[in-house]
Amino acid sequence: MKPTTLTTQNARKFPHVDFEYQASSLEDLTGRCTKLSNSFRDISRDYFDTEDNKDFVSNAAIFGALIASALVPIAASALAMIHLVRVLPLF
Repeated sequence: MKPTTLTTQNARKFPHVDFEYQASSLEDLTGRCTKLSNSFRDISRDYFDTEDNKDFVSNAAIFGALIASALVPIAASALAMIHLVRVLPLF
């Protein structure tokens, strides 16, 4: 069975070109930012000043538990590889 295409016969091959486009002039630009952005340190300081420390401690504890649970299988696989290397005969 021959597959059918989902395109129409009258569809354009290329996107429509806007011939009325005019580039903006660069005379009004001064080259300066209108507002300086805060540094990462300022953003984190503002965050920790407003957030509750208990929330941070609980999130840190959950993160530590996740890292510890991820390290258990990694350590077990490393020990299994060491055991495998010891058992294999050397060439």
